[in-house]
Amino acid sequence: MKNSMLSLYLFVITLNLSCAQDFENKVITPENVPFMAELFIDELQIPWGFAFLPDSSVLITEKSGELIHFSNGKKLIIGNTPEVYQRGQGGLLDVKLHPNYGENGWLYLSYTSEEGDAKGGNTAIMRAKLKDNALVENQLLYKAGPNTTKGQHFGSRITFDREGYLYFSVGDRGARDDNPQDVTRDCGKIYRLMDDGSVPKDNPFVGKDGAKTAIYSYGHRNPQGLITHPGTGEIWDHEHGPRGGDEINIIKKGANFGWPLITYGINYSGTRITEKKEMEGMEQPLHYWVPSIAPSGMAFVTSNKYTDWKGSLLVGSLAFQYLERLVMDGTKVISREKLMEGEGRVRDVREGPDGLIYVAIEGKGIYKLVPKND
Repeated sequence: MKNSMLSLYLFVITLNLSCAQDFENKVITPENVPFMAELFIDELQIPWGFAFLPDSSVLITEKSGELIHFSNGKKLIIGNTPEVYQRGQGGLLDVKLHPNYGENGWLYLSYTSEEGDAKGGNTAIMRAKLKDNALVENQLLYKAGPNTTKGQHFGSRITFDREGYLYFSVGDRGARDDNPQDVTRDCGKIYRLMDDGSVPKDNPFVGKDGAKTAIYSYGHRNPQGLITHPGTGEIWDHEHGPRGGDEINIIKKGANFGWPLITYGINYSGTRITEKKEMEGMEQPLHYWVPSIAPSGMAFVTSNKYTDWKGSLLVGSLAFQYLERLVMDGTKVISREKLMEGEGRVRDVREGPDGLIYVAIEGKGIYKLVPKND
């Protein structure tokens, strides 16, 4: 028995070292960070997502189901929010404003919903308007199925592209052998809709027999980062791997991102999922992490507020509890920095309308990174 356990231990170490040899980026911990972390909104438990309104007030989703409006130093609970399915990683998730919010007032939420016949829940997308501290004109745009009582891999981030299409992610819901590679099934996908929830006629699987026509790409595990590149307009995601193999991808129409047929990760037990890291017809990540950092939240730096940060990609780490800055050369990561180490599980990161970076940390709140040169 001892020999078997030793063999498994050595196998896991060898496999992780093999993966690590493919991972060439050096981790750099800066001695002098260019900011002071100032607690901007306190006493939040799991601030899953947040968005700035035109008046610079903030909408915050608490995973427990509360939608909070922070304005003039006070937190108000928004009424008439959707009923959420509370299990595991599920709850009230992302919040995103329509690109023309100032004109039409639409805001978008992702959450876990019990709607449907089967027991359990799955990821849903809705839109609504904010009036007198309550949501009005609530509209369900998409509900993934089937429901399941599993508590993992709901996704779910939201973004809009330059043409106004709505993109959102749904994780594989813990059914890796059933969902991600099958376009007739929801889950393990990135979806694209019109802003009113209708399916664009040029979506890649429109007309394919039995396909879920809202699907834009497939073969994903659990994407908890989804943003639009401020320069190219491309949709970027990051997603949780298993043990190792968290990925950053550029989403392409109709593309297969491989999960679980290819991966740079292994099972949590230490056994292999597959020996293949690439296959014909499947996309390679532009970056991956070994070991896993458990990424959540994602933002490009577009402002000049921080020395040499413009163009960097910021990603939160749930596992190691820090904010990571990835220095980019086009689509290549050339170095990494660990920031805010030990502050807590970073759930989301956004650049505010003032050009400053805001970071949501579980059990604490939202921090504002104030440049030292200010």
